[in-house]
Amino acid sequence: MATRSSRFPRTRASRGNSCKNIFNKIRQGQITGVGLTRGSQFPVALLEDRDKRAQWQGIPVLLRRLHESSHPNSDLSKIHSIVMELSSLLSMEAMSFVTEERKTPQESVSPNTYTFDLFGGVDLFVEILMRPTLTVQGDLPILSDDLIKDCLSVLYNCCICTEGVTKSLAAREDFVMFLFTLMSNKKIFLQTATLIEDILSVRKEIIQLEEIPNLASLVQSFNQQQLANFCRILSVTISEPDVGVDDKHTLLARCTQQKTNTCPSCAESNQVALLNIPGFIERLCKLATRKVTEAAGASARLELEDWHSWLDNALVLDALMQLAIEEAEQNSTESSDESSLSSSPLRHRLPQSMKIVHEIMYKVEVLYVLCVLLMGRQKNQIFTLVTQVHRMLAEFKLIPGLNNLFDKLIWRRQTSGHVLHRQNQNCDCSPEISFKIQFLRLLQSFSDHHENKYLLLSGQELNELSDIYLNANIIEMEALNNTDRNLVCDGKKGLLTRLISVMRKEPIDSSFRFWQARAVESFLRGTPSYADQVFLLRRGLLEHILYCIIDSGCKSHDVLQSYFDLLGELMKFNIDAFKRFNKYVNTEEKFQMFLTQINSSLVDSNMLVRCIVLSLDRFESQTKDMKVVEVFSVCRLLSYMAQVENRLSFLFRLTSIINVQTLTQENVSCLNTSLVILMLARMRGKLPFYLSALQEKEYAEKYPGYLLNNFHNLLRFWQHHYLNKDKDSTCLENSSCIPFTYWKETVSVLLGSGRSSRCAIATYIDEAYRDLDRDFLEL
Repeated sequence: MATRSSRFPRTRASRGNSCKNIFNKIRQGQITGVGLTRGSQFPVALLEDRDKRAQWQGIPVLLRRLHESSHPNSDLSKIHSIVMELSSLLSMEAMSFVTEERKTPQESVSPNTYTFDLFGGVDLFVEILMRPTLTVQGDLPILSDDLIKDCLSVLYNCCICTEGVTKSLAAREDFVMFLFTLMSNKKIFLQTATLIEDILSVRKEIIQLEEIPNLASLVQSFNQQQLANFCRILSVTISEPDVGVDDKHTLLARCTQQKTNTCPSCAESNQVALLNIPGFIERLCKLATRKVTEAAGASARLELEDWHSWLDNALVLDALMQLAIEEAEQNSTESSDESSLSSSPLRHRLPQSMKIVHEIMYKVEVLYVLCVLLMGRQKNQIFTLVTQVHRMLAEFKLIPGLNNLFDKLIWRRQTSGHVLHRQNQNCDCSPEISFKIQFLRLLQSFSDHHENKYLLLSGQELNELSDIYLNANIIEMEALNNTDRNLVCDGKKGLLTRLISVMRKEPIDSSFRFWQARAVESFLRGTPSYADQVFLLRRGLLEHILYCIIDSGCKSHDVLQSYFDLLGELMKFNIDAFKRFNKYVNTEEKFQMFLTQINSSLVDSNMLVRCIVLSLDRFESQTKDMKVVEVFSVCRLLSYMAQVENRLSFLFRLTSIINVQTLTQENVSCLNTSLVILMLARMRGKLPFYLSALQEKEYAEKYPGYLLNNFHNLLRFWQHHYLNKDKDSTCLENSSCIPFTYWKETVSVLLGSGRSSRCAIATYIDEAYRDLDRDFLEL
């Protein structure tokens, strides 16, 4: 008995090892290219014998049959039954993977899919799909739409469940381009688009859209629903790769990269390719502003925080799939609004809330694409095309259309409980949250330093701006005067007013506040406009911002930074705003709380510090204006900044918290704020005093040379960075009202090499501690 019982474990181990040996032989062959590379090369008898013990579900045998039936001269219509059988074995694993919490693909979780891939199923299905492209013209094998659809579904299921499959498909350039050609077939469009999106998301290199055969005619053949789905693919192709958190995001690294990469990036080239497609922007505008009929009863509304549970329901997925197919099958001349879909019986069966989810999900992608096109890098051809995008978005009434959707779709209600995501950052938010974020990003990009910002107002609000200019006896800005009133928002309230209204109601811990403040700030950025500021002051914006900074208990650095920046733009050079500030901050306790918030992170608050310094300088020269004199005499904030020791304190800290190696787009403003303080000192003949104070600070802290050497290197980099970038230099000039020539002159004076110059940094660094001439890359 002992002998027999001891045999059984060895027998089981032997059988298990024989199965593993088959796996190992295939894997070794796939790696080396020598020997057996797929399961179809094994004898059927061996596969059948091992199948029962290894629980392969007959997959290797089915793949062998499929391989034998799909040679170049075979009738591919006869293989569909085998494909369907394989599909059924894999689909349940994919569905299980999707509906459960996302996890890394594992063999133990998806054994059928793993076996399918191991025995060459993925390569075989790719061969079958591409067979027509590999056959001599005239003898093309016929693949039915249903067969192609099932093959694509199997490949997608493998991508979901088996690690490495997506990357291996992404590495096949010929297959990726082939998939785009399948998108012209409306019956298989959805499956093709889904697989392409998955493949492109793992590619290291962005594909060149221009290499897609007949790109323009392909995109023009899409109906509106297909174009919306195609935007999911486009979002991957027109965005610069996320640089992550390493040193590649520093300005020094970017400058070094720009030296080696003088040609437009792949993403930029793809943006140009899309903008050259006739009618592309107009169709996106129609998609973005298409209405969804609201149900009369509130019960029809879906609580979109529960969207995952809805979409995890297979029946709902099937319903949405069928809806998309029905829409795709309509002719290409269909109207862009919903009226053409009214005949769809399924569309009437879907709950109204599900239609809203459906509408929101694709609007997210459309707004993202429009936003990226608006933010194209400002150089050469890209700059021209970005200007063209602005013009087209205005012409096709994107802003009035979004204004009409604001209350019923975009901001139907407040949403909370989400995490702040930066641009290009992966986001797993619900569709409604993503939609709001993309909407706010679009408004920010549309308004930023552009005269089209006045389209965010209504005709009545434009009249209010004109009245503000008239009453203040100020010449109306040319951009306001040139605004085409046929393109502004309808009704009494424009988008900007609606946005401020919801911002005031937003929960204090909501990170929507970051994007809302950024969008409103972009309206004010550029050359300060008294009327624009007063327009927002009348709507209680300043008091609301001060409440959030001082009294609300807000702890988010991102939200506080956005409010400091917005407050700076709202108050700059505006004596009325400083008067309102003093009225709200009416106690020493409140004022000290405000200063504490500013000093807690100068990187976050330095733009506000710059605003106060610039405003102080202007008000000090307006001694004949009684209103200015009156406010100046009582305003705590102006009195505080008027003390030179306080300005010096900010200068010390601003020049010490950054260096060339750590400069980014986020903190380079600290360098420019330091320069503003010194430029204003130079205008008043006090630059030597400030430089001497920096030197004294170094010696007081027993570290001579550390501040001035660092600042000298920062200014050298400033020249390298700004003197080659027109847009940044224009922004500096417009926002400070100091000519850029004076910026350049001041930097040159500070970097002067003459030992006798009392305005050169080098004069204040003792020879023993001087370290001024090293290359940036050596620092």
